[in-house]
Amino acid sequence: MLRQRVITAVVLLALLLPAIFAPVTWPFALLTLLMIAAAGWEWGRLNAGGGAVALALGALAALVCGVSLALGWTGHPSALLWWGAMLVWVLGGSLALRVGVSGWPHLPAQLRWIIGLLGLWTAWLALSHAKALGINFLLSVFGLVWMADIAAYFGGRRFGKRKLAPSISPGKSWAGVWSGMAGVLVLALVWMAAESRWTFDSASLYTRLKDGVGVIGMVPALLFLAALSVVGDLVESLAKRAAGAKDSSNLLPGHGGVLDRIDALLPVFPLALALISL
Repeated sequence: MLRQRVITAVVLLALLLPAIFAPVTWPFALLTLLMIAAAGWEWGRLNAGGGAVALALGALAALVCGVSLALGWTGHPSALLWWGAMLVWVLGGSLALRVGVSGWPHLPAQLRWIIGLLGLWTAWLALSHAKALGINFLLSVFGLVWMADIAAYFGGRRFGKRKLAPSISPGKSWAGVWSGMAGVLVLALVWMAAESRWTFDSASLYTRLKDGVGVIGMVPALLFLAALSVVGDLVESLAKRAAGAKDSSNLLPGHGGVLDRIDALLPVFPLALALISL
């Protein structure tokens, strides 16, 4: 199992790293478009979509992203789109967590498909635009999500007693959430310190927030992003539990499915772009 996980991770990095460091945006946009299409297929399978419906959702996700790329929307999208995505995630996430595992299947399947497609499309558009803004900015948003997850894991293991959502994700605790938020703030300080000493191709998320809303505004903004990464994870876990599935698929041997790997990223990227527009 470990060998399988390592091989899959190496293959993914071999594809992802050249796309991230390419001097143009389109290789990264195309690679992430394929991932979003796969995630759309997985979302359909988890939400009462038979084989044909799931394939149609994956194809529709790819089509919408492809049309957006062809129209040049990745270059200069409206900030209103990011605020709309924030609204979808805050309201949709609240609705999902409120109805819980037992209530999720009773929501109209079409509503769940639409929510999923909107979340995937805006996340892809935000990923592509973040790459256009610069590699340092893109990696700083990735880093925020990864730090929130890693710090939550270790903080939850060491201090986690009070469970966050035991019926959805028994392993998550409130201590993990607070640890993740603390880790994000530490990462922001370290990243900005590095930017003050070395030259990067672009300003990071943290520097842009500090310049836009000041340190006082940056702290709650980062905490909000860390919290939304947890919401993204919980919504996907809820859909899996409601469907009786352990993983979103087996597309990534040893790692589960694409959604299992990107669930926390989906709300964070569009919300990060919304916040730097302030």
